Amino acid sequence: MNKLLITGADGFIGSHLTEALITRGYNVRAFVLYNSFNSWGWLDHSDPEIKKNIEIFAGDVRDPHGVRQAMKGCDVVFHLAALISIPYSYHSPDTYIDTNVKGTLNIIQAARDLGISRVIHTSTSEVYGTARFVPITEEHPLQGQSPYSASKIGADHIAMSFYHAFNTPVSIVRPFNTYGPRQSARAIIPTIITQIASGRRTIKLGSLSPTRDFNYVADTVNGFIAVSESDQALGEVINIGSNYEISIADTVKLIADIMNVHIEIECDSQRIRPEKSEVERLWADNSKARKVTGWIPACEGIDGLRRGLKETVAWFINSDNLKQYKPGEYNI
Repeated sequence: MNKLLITGADGFIGSHLTEALITRGYNVRAFVLYNSFNSWGWLDHSDPEIKKNIEIFAGDVRDPHGVRQAMKGCDVVFHLAALISIPYSYHSPDTYIDTNVKGTLNIIQAARDLGISRVIHTSTSEVYGTARFVPITEEHPLQGQSPYSASKIGADHIAMSFYHAFNTPVSIVRPFNTYGPRQSARAIIPTIITQIASGRRTIKLGSLSPTRDFNYVADTVNGFIAVSESDQALGEVINIGSNYEISIADTVKLIADIMNVHIEIECDSQRIRPEKSEVERLWADNSKARKVTGWIPACEGIDGLRRGLKETVAWFINSDNLKQYKPGEYNI
């Protein structure tokens, strides 16, 4: 892999992936969302030694011409750029089709035309909906229980259709609930930590009964890299998850214990998904990833989750990091 392009490099997982690949010596072009502030998102906070080795391309995956220009001269494309907030997808579903579906089409069409060696497309465990069986294998039915998940199902099928129709070299990474430093407060773990870290002892949350398979961001990043380096992963969908299930309620207790506080929970109705849209259970079967790529998560089980949460809490309670969040606001 002589040159890599990472779309969504300015985001949570994308910035960690960018840093990891540069640290490994790869030549990385980071596709960041164009904005008038010339912000590179989380890459603005990267170590200076990392930043000086990043080639920045500012654009928008919805623009096929910019996408094609960004991909020229690259061997491998990691496609992470997407709209991800589930509540916002209820509000503005059209933007999810443009960004997630059409954006993926722009990437995959350019990859076909330019002869890209490998496209690693990012899916999400949300495409499975509420588990019909556990642990969830890659053969689990897909269920669009929100406009966001429906858009990602569409994007996944667009990407894989090019593999079947044109032999475009595509692999799909399907991460379960990634957490760690830099995550948006739209996700449950940062929501809990930032409210506690800001001094609140009654915190506002939505549903507590759903279960999730939380995967530490370093493990997710290593999963992406492992898939990109495995020829057996071509044309495959691969779950990246910890193979451990925990409820939101128990996750709250674990975080409170790590932060050494006693808290009360207040149900905030605006944080509760519509009844049929809530994904009640997610638990990854990661045996395919182990077999095909040799990837094994470092943070497995309850002990691994505790280690990952300690690292995450340590990052969020740093005042320089916490001040970038608004714990008192619910932002869809």
